Amino acid sequence: MSHGSTVESPKREAQTGTEDPRHILVVDDDPMVCMAIEICLQRHNFRVTIADGGEAGLRALETERVDLMMIDIFMPHMRGFESIRIFHERAPAIPLIAMSGYAFANLNSPAPDFLRMALELGAARCLRKPFTPDALLAAIRDCLAERRAVAARLG
Repeated sequence: MSHGSTVESPKREAQTGTEDPRHILVVDDDPMVCMAIEICLQRHNFRVTIADGGEAGLRALETERVDLMMIDIFMPHMRGFESIRIFHERAPAIPLIAMSGYAFANLNSPAPDFLRMALELGAARCLRKPFTPDALLAAIRDCLAERRAVAARLG
């Protein structure tokens, strides 16, 4: 996949009837992470668009209707916190899950809490890589349930 590209997974029929599958935008520069997330989500009847960086993710957000965004905090060409802030500003109603696998070389020094900072910038949930399929699905289901509850309250 060339830098700055997006790939949408083939649409699958939702097993729950005529309801459209929820559409998830995954923005991460690691193709293996993207593939693992995409396979897991497709198995659970989600529609997935993969963007290999912040710029591609913003383009996808402009052209597609998504129900949830997953953004890696650390990517080349667009710092993750900048990405989270921009994505949240552009689409404040769409839940955002921040992901980070940042490892520290010096384990004795206190590490900044990047995931907490992501929450302060607008992320609804955070996942520390590597995460399990169950943790991924639980975070997505929680975010989508909260979004439905807010939409129901607003009428």
